[in-house]
Amino acid sequence: MSVVKLEECRERIRSQLDNVVDFWLKYSHDTVHGGFFTCIGRDGSVYDELKYVWLQGRQVWMYSRLYRTMERFHKPEILEAAKAGGAFLRKFARVSRTSGQWKCAFCLTRDGKAVKVQRTIFSECFYIMAMDELSRVTGDQEMQLEAEQMMEQLIHWVRVDSSGLGRPQLPGDVPANSMAVPMMLLCLVQQLTGGRGPEVVQKYKELEQWCVQQILHHIQRDGTAILENVSVDGKELPGCSGRLQNPGHALEAGWFLLQYGAERTDEKIQSTAINKFIELPYQCGWDKTHGGLFYFLDVDGHCPTQLEWNMKLWWPHCEALIAFLMAYSQTRKPELLERFLQVYEYTFSHFPDANGGEWFGYLTQEGKVALDFKGGPFKGFFHVPRCLYMCERILDDLLANEDRTL
Repeated sequence: MSVVKLEECRERIRSQLDNVVDFWLKYSHDTVHGGFFTCIGRDGSVYDELKYVWLQGRQVWMYSRLYRTMERFHKPEILEAAKAGGAFLRKFARVSRTSGQWKCAFCLTRDGKAVKVQRTIFSECFYIMAMDELSRVTGDQEMQLEAEQMMEQLIHWVRVDSSGLGRPQLPGDVPANSMAVPMMLLCLVQQLTGGRGPEVVQKYKELEQWCVQQILHHIQRDGTAILENVSVDGKELPGCSGRLQNPGHALEAGWFLLQYGAERTDEKIQSTAINKFIELPYQCGWDKTHGGLFYFLDVDGHCPTQLEWNMKLWWPHCEALIAFLMAYSQTRKPELLERFLQVYEYTFSHFPDANGGEWFGYLTQEGKVALDFKGGPFKGFFHVPRCLYMCERILDDLLANEDRTL
């Protein structure tokens, strides 16, 4: 494949990243109370003023990462937005509990009053990401310490005592290993240790290895499937939950593992990441009739209980783009580049809104726009810009080290 094609991809990705950043800078900032609106319609209008903490954290992280690492986004308005979002989070996101532990709210009113708390770890995860990345930009050591303290609490909830989450263990509830948990902890370890000294790396080394092993437990059916939920000892669970496949999550776990393998020159992990967490989900998840990745699948071919199972969502395609391009950059195997281009062609012909800017998030199985808003409780300023940002940087590296053919 010619370098010209990859240069075309890079230019389109670069243009889309500029477009997406402009959209959120224009429409999402609450200049009255701070923080960000995320329920944004096709035309940029705000249709709900609730502020979802995990999306607040993601937006702070994304602004901070762009400001810190890409020269064209090293702009005062981006820095000020990140700082204002961080201040809003620090002031309102944490809900005090009688146990002395901090739990982050799931959503807040426009002026910061807690509305709902979920019994999961994900609001806290993105609070940590936001605080750590923003501290790298501002040099605020207290903010970095705050991120590390929240991380210690998260580790306690996941590995020692989950009672702080407020979720009692009921007699019929079988403990499970949901892939989202070790995935996110691995992501946080990579965030907290990246670019920092050996003492920080050593601090999280055992946790990082534990996360990798927990993720690997999701390779099931003699290596032929990645299942979203397994037992705590790595066995398949009965029923619909046990048969559930989530191609987007598996692909995301795949590139997390690729990063882990690259940092340690671990070819075994690299091979497992590509063959099991990237190729398998693509093979089972790609709609051979209409194109695009299914949202959920049942490993035995039953209809998944999630009613939106056959929709095409923005974020699995974002994860696939990162995964295949990263896999190609590490191996130079042409079939991986072909996969990237197949996902690329589908994604860029279906999700971007050429008229209103940003991307649609929810398509029908046939690829038509099902919901035309640009942001909601789950879609914010994260998966799309992270994907575009990472793909642009990978393509920069590839094109800087290639001759005129690949």
